[in-house]
Amino acid sequence: MGGQTIVERAVDALLRSKVDRLIVVVGFEWEKIRRQLHERNVRVVHNRQYREGMAASIRKGLRHIGQGSDGVLIALADHPLMTSDLINQLIEAFRKTYKGILCPTYQGRRGRPVIFDLKKYGKTLSQLKGDIGGRALIEAHRDDVLKFAVDSLGVIRDIDVWEDYEESRKLLTGEFPGYDEKNKG
Repeated sequence: MGGQTIVERAVDALLRSKVDRLIVVVGFEWEKIRRQLHERNVRVVHNRQYREGMAASIRKGLRHIGQGSDGVLIALADHPLMTSDLINQLIEAFRKTYKGILCPTYQGRRGRPVIFDLKKYGKTLSQLKGDIGGRALIEAHRDDVLKFAVDSLGVIRDIDVWEDYEESRKLLTGEFPGYDEKNKG
């Protein structure tokens, strides 16, 4: 996408944001991705249990977060419309809320990245199982979730199949009719 891999695009958006430290957890083809990111200020860690699902990656990443961290922003590389401005909006909203979980929404649909207060949910996140990520935690603590509405399709647009990739590429290059620039986020 624009001369970058999907992973590079996500990492660069996160690096341009107010994220304090970036930990990239990779399972499949981790050596290749580590080489792609070697000049960026990130820590790439290998998740050998990636076949266990997203929870294994979350657990692995949490092991590399510093003791003084207040929160963790969990982002996925397959969200190519995620921008640093969008990430900064989420971080600022999280800093201003008393809620322990921040979920962005676009037109009422819950999206990503999600931010969790580590003091409240760090232990629970480190014990997650399966491929649901933090979804179970969000569902179990609905009263502690800030649903933060954004004007960016980037929080819900992900890539699961080739058609998703093509549509996202068209959105990014302006080839998609009716796509509003503000949705780039």
